[in-house]
Amino acid sequence: MSRPAPPLTCELLPGADDSPVILHVPHSAREIPAGVRAGILLDDGELERELDLITDAHTAELAEEAARLAAVTPWRFVNRLSRLVVDPERFPDEREEMRAVGMGAVYTRTTHQEVLRAGDGDPEPLVERYFRPYARAMTRAVAGRLAATGRAVIVDVHSYPAVRLPYELHGDGPRPPVCLGTDSFHTPPWLAAAAREAFAECGGTGFDSPFAGTYVPLEFYGIEPRVSALMVEIRRDTYMSEPGGHAGPGLSRLASALARLVDALPG
Repeated sequence: MSRPAPPLTCELLPGADDSPVILHVPHSAREIPAGVRAGILLDDGELERELDLITDAHTAELAEEAARLAAVTPWRFVNRLSRLVVDPERFPDEREEMRAVGMGAVYTRTTHQEVLRAGDGDPEPLVERYFRPYARAMTRAVAGRLAATGRAVIVDVHSYPAVRLPYELHGDGPRPPVCLGTDSFHTPPWLAAAAREAFAECGGTGFDSPFAGTYVPLEFYGIEPRVSALMVEIRRDTYMSEPGGHAGPGLSRLASALARLVDALPG
């Protein structure tokens, strides 16, 4: 008897050969494999509520629509599993500040700081099974854009709640409709300026509050200036009913803005 195929952990959706842009969508999915679900201590109702709060709902659709609208189709790298399996954007070691609230690469606490997994469990099997293959796949995707175009521009597509959740370490500051997360090495001024202009009609933008930074695979992080990156964090009440509800007309407006950003980036 053949074994069932393993779950699709992530997917690279091709764009134009001459596009350096990768729209990275790491937190849009709710899928949790059965073996991983067994290690989560929430009951089914509690888990559904946690997924409503922690999932960046509809961001995969947002990136898909932006790619359709863009004059030069960007590439898309989409996580097909929930961040409750592993969070591919965390550092897998002591560099990760979110470990302080039980949200390193493998979460042990919920958004409200309740127990998600046993704190004395070994995260390594999940890191080996899910985190490292994801990182290798994203590294290959970026290397492919460098080889094809001489540069790579990663645009991280996220969302965040209108009201601060207890797990947020830096949630006291502004919560603009669009928060742009930057990195001192990988976010050049032209990229930040292009994003601010592209999203100008979406209710206002701000930088690095309530979330800062952006994602670059570790092989390139801090050493490869040809890799540029920006995080786009969209406040959920601007396009959907919170928490975990349907998308509204704001999604189309934001997709158009994201497409404008893609079109403004140099090839």
